Formats: sequence, structure tokens, C-alpha cells
Amino acid sequence: MGGGAAALAGLIFVAMSINHEIIIKNTTHKNRAINMLTGFTAIFMASSFALIGNQYLEMLGFEWLVLWLIATVIFIRGYAIAIRSGMSAIGLNTPRLAGGTICYLTEVIGAVFLIRGYSSGLYLAAIAIVVLFAFLISGAWLLMIGIYEDRAKR
Repeated sequence: MGGGAAALAGLIFVAMSINHEIIIKNTTHKNRAINMLTGFTAIFMASSFALIGNQYLEMLGFEWLVLWLIATVIFIRGYAIAIRSGMSAIGLNTPRLAGGTICYLTEVIGAVFLIRGYSSGLYLAAIAIVVLFAFLISGAWLLMIGIYEDRAKR
């Protein structure tokens, strides 16, 4: 997952640099891009933390807790700003907000389980990462569609 997340973050970065004028002018696109990069980077970092050798589960839980709390705040803040801006409504709906938030909060809960010494937190986090990965891919697709629509309006 970490390698795939890193590759997709790179592709989004390239797509953003090609279409930077449109993304900068549209608050929805800008915040969606931030959310996609943050999400993919968080998955990459969580995977990297998990690969550190001779690490206690409690320490991994603490690392994940900090990581996923930051990512959760960025996700919710970006979504709220995008909705309030009223610029591009494509993909800005309650099910996507709820689904993404549930994924991030499940990561936080998994981290708390690890801190408490329950290895089941790994399984909880793994499932949430897979679902979050799908949300992020679909979000990246919505970003590209939104950019295409804005370009077609010109």
C-alpha cells in the first residue's frame, strides 16, 4: 500500500503542476488536491512506520495516532472549505464526506487499540487503509474531472 500511495501521490503532483492555474483559482480543486496528497502521504508514512524493526505495538500506535489525527483534521477542514466555497460541486456530498471521515477516524481508533496493547488495531487500520485508498483514488479522479470541466468552460 505504501508504494502504491507514494506512486499515486507523485502522479497527482504531476497532474497538479500541469493544471496549476485551474487548481489555484478554484477552492474546491485546491482543497481536493491537498486532501489527496495528504491522504496518500499518510498511507505511505503509516506503512513506513509499520516497517520499522523491533518496535513495540504501543509505539507504532502512538506514531499512527499523531499521523492520522493530523490527516483527519486536514481532510475535514479541506472538505468544509470546499463546500463553503461553492465553486465546483462535483463529488462534494455527504456520503463522500462521511465515508472519508469514517476511514480516518477508524485509523485513529486502530492506533488507540495499538497504544492500549491490542494487536487487533492493526487489522482495523489495515481495513481502513484499503477503503481510504479507494476513496482517495476516486477523489483524484473527481479532481481530474473537475479540472477538465473547468478547462472546457474556457
